[in-house]
Amino acid sequence: MNDVDVVVVGAGIAGLSAARALTAAGKTVTVLEARDRVAGRTFGGFLSNGVPVELGGQWVGPTQDAVLELIDELGLETFPTYAEGDGVMAYGGDVVRYDDPTYGLPSSSVAEVARLWMMIEELASTINITAPWETENADELDRSTLDQWLTSNTADPTALQFFRLQVPALFSAEAAELSLLHFLFYIKSGTSLQVLVDVEGGAQERRVVGGTHQLSERMAAELGERVRLETVVHTITQDDSGVVAAYEGGEVSAGYAVIALPPTLAGRLHYSPPLPASRDSLTQQMPAGSVIKFHIAYAEPFWRHEGLSGAAFSLDDAFNVVFDNSPPDASCGILVGFLEGIHARRAASLDADERRELVLSALVKYFGPKAANPFDLVQQDWNAEEFTRGCYGGRLGAGAWTSYGPALAAPVGRLHWAGAETSEVWNGYMDGAVRSGRRAAHEILTQLD
Repeated sequence: MNDVDVVVVGAGIAGLSAARALTAAGKTVTVLEARDRVAGRTFGGFLSNGVPVELGGQWVGPTQDAVLELIDELGLETFPTYAEGDGVMAYGGDVVRYDDPTYGLPSSSVAEVARLWMMIEELASTINITAPWETENADELDRSTLDQWLTSNTADPTALQFFRLQVPALFSAEAAELSLLHFLFYIKSGTSLQVLVDVEGGAQERRVVGGTHQLSERMAAELGERVRLETVVHTITQDDSGVVAAYEGGEVSAGYAVIALPPTLAGRLHYSPPLPASRDSLTQQMPAGSVIKFHIAYAEPFWRHEGLSGAAFSLDDAFNVVFDNSPPDASCGILVGFLEGIHARRAASLDADERRELVLSALVKYFGPKAANPFDLVQQDWNAEEFTRGCYGGRLGAGAWTSYGPALAAPVGRLHWAGAETSEVWNGYMDGAVRSGRRAAHEILTQLD
């Protein structure tokens, strides 16, 4: 007799969404989480003045219906990301303000960016998001990295720099590190490139009052003792009778398992019998991005008084993506920004004070001398997290989708896969995580019934 119907490995949004759907259907579930907390790649922290900040995923927006529905179900509320005023763009040694979609770039480069943007959107519209490897010309699209496509389609260095800025902002990885097919799939999955990068009407439109980690905390509270923390699963065994998830000091037997871990971590578990070669190879081909997230706090959002939105981008600097992240009552001013991709990897060798200096020097460049003296600066290096090893999500390099794509979400016997990387819609986002958990639960319920 199995202990439970289903064992879920991982208590992030995906795993808890799966467990919630299964228990709602009357099935017995145990959730095993390695950390001493739930919420995975969403993580709540506090400034020294007690204001909560999100150290992981934080934004939600239009068409993210699954996570918005969950927010409502759990009694949480959202508020709009502050976006009034001019943005700031640094390039070629200058800092310019802008109040239109040009990002303040020179007119010739704006035209070239627009041309490439339209080409990208048109290509993305052709992608089969259910089976990207079956897209017409999939082999050709997957053979090229995004950077190879960019360099072969423009000679404008500023336009090229612009897209090399946007890509790490979405993937925490460089344009040379993902295939063109993966980039286009990701765009189609999240509606459009415009939606992915925009605040108003886009993926950064709203935030959750008190933080997105509460989604997992409230789901875990509903599940109660079904969730076990500090339980590091190391082996998954399956046979015709069921599944056993073993951890140091114990094990849980079940009819089925949901593995709700980032692919690179799922691949580190020991499986008996071994996973099919295609699934094992997939996990080796899907590394996580590199990102260090910073919250920089001031007594007030001084940039607003100067007609600035708090949004800053730079083609020249390592700390090159910044937004206003102040609380809804503006009781203090908070800027949130990122070191991503190669900049995060380089900064990993710096100590906290050196990173602080790097960040503040960039903010002074963007917003003036008032930015030099925050009352707090909080940083979170996601690559240093043992049970994450990088954010925002996994990516596939050239050739991987067409070689291993079918193995990404396909069950292996009694094992089912969840996680934002496995979702067809809003892949890599919290919405995708919710959808993936519900999909894995539905697969199991169909088999059980």
